[in-house]
Amino acid sequence: MSSRPVVIGVDVATAAVRALCVDGQGRVRGEAREPLPEPVRGPGGTSEQDARAWWPAVCAALRRITAGLPSYGREVVAVAVSATSGTIVPADADGGPLGPALMYDDRSAADINAAAQRLGAARWDALGLTVGPTAALGRAVRCLHTHGPALRQVLHTPEVIGRALTGGPVPADWSHALKTGYDPRAGHWAEEVFTALGFPLTLLPRVGAPGTEAGTVGPAAAEATGLPVGCSVRLGMTDGCAGQLATGAVAPGQFVGVLGTTYVLKGVSTELVRDPAGALYSHRHPDGWWLPGGASNTGGEALGPLPAPRIAALDRAARERGPASYIRYPLRREGERFPFVAPAARGFALGGPADETDAHRAALEGVAFVERLAVERVRRLGIPVSGPLYAAGGGSRSPVWSAIRATVLDRPVRAAERAETAFGAALLAASGTLHASLAESAAAMTGRRGTAAETDPVPAERAALEDAYGRFVTELRRRGWLDGG
Repeated sequence: MSSRPVVIGVDVATAAVRALCVDGQGRVRGEAREPLPEPVRGPGGTSEQDARAWWPAVCAALRRITAGLPSYGREVVAVAVSATSGTIVPADADGGPLGPALMYDDRSAADINAAAQRLGAARWDALGLTVGPTAALGRAVRCLHTHGPALRQVLHTPEVIGRALTGGPVPADWSHALKTGYDPRAGHWAEEVFTALGFPLTLLPRVGAPGTEAGTVGPAAAEATGLPVGCSVRLGMTDGCAGQLATGAVAPGQFVGVLGTTYVLKGVSTELVRDPAGALYSHRHPDGWWLPGGASNTGGEALGPLPAPRIAALDRAARERGPASYIRYPLRREGERFPFVAPAARGFALGGPADETDAHRAALEGVAFVERLAVERVRRLGIPVSGPLYAAGGGSRSPVWSAIRATVLDRPVRAAERAETAFGAALLAASGTLHASLAESAAAMTGRRGTAAETDPVPAERAALEDAYGRFVTELRRRGWLDGG
């Protein structure tokens, strides 16, 4: 096998580090996974993990990959790191952790975040962002309260790994920095908020665009990982943003529907668009565009706790059955957050199932109706949605669900082959190294893989599903959860 240039994307997730090595055409040349310690969740909403475990796990994953390459890692030209959004580490002057990492779901600084929301109300309104209870901004301030003068910097996960790779400090990317109080619209930290909270901006990192070079691999890291000295270290993005890029949805108008336990719609727009209801907010695209997105409380969990073989059997039966005899809003939680905000929302049914297959089919259709509402909300806000809808998540592997989604949306649904964070990080590593830009990386590495399945609408089911969708929307409005717009 020839030693073609390759890149590596690293995903520091909650349970494990995942690394993926790909070439310029998106072909996988190696992958590895190393476990991480379980986060410790405690009183007051704390959620912590030993940050010292990250670098050894990254080293182990990279060593396994580089040892299996034809030139033992010398062909790796770039690496990029992505991680969970809002996980931060209190650190000393040398970047050493002063304590555990405060995880993305840590709610212990909810009171500080509430104050930050009030202090920066005009800024957050212009950005279309809400400082929620789990925002990293409040946890950064809490780090100062906890560690006092010993705190010299607050780092996100990729900066911890980037420093170990390069041997020196690296910038944060503006995606990981967003929930820590960085304003990508203005291009700086929310100074008035941090000043009012008594937090020096000198404790925060410099910020750069995802995909740009943060430094190069130094001798110590090369020995530990098998990467070559001088290998480019590129800035990544948060796990959700990197997962979106991995589908190939990187240009304005392109959107991806991620159907996992819940449903997420993410896309690309040329302008920052504010959602008055706060259901949609935007990260900044590596090229300066915007990445609007929203997450529903409805999704794959609508199917219930059924084993995979049973779901597959019901899928086959639902395909044969055709449109359901009744309508379901299959919300299994309390409240909805997207495509409409309704804390009082509950799941409902208009009618009842003929049998288990009918109930299953109605659940598939109900989630598809939520997806259409989400797309329509985006378009009402003035954001164009063009071409097929890219699809990711476990639900995208269901042929019948894809057909229902395509029919309800009246547009093809294109399932992505590897819609995973590490692949998205690899695309960012390839931008400016294997390819001139992110757009060229996505075109070469996702568009030419040839195995992505595209599902077209089913004309024979269009009228029935259109009628059911109309009744679904009418009922949401009748209950006061959806406005008449």
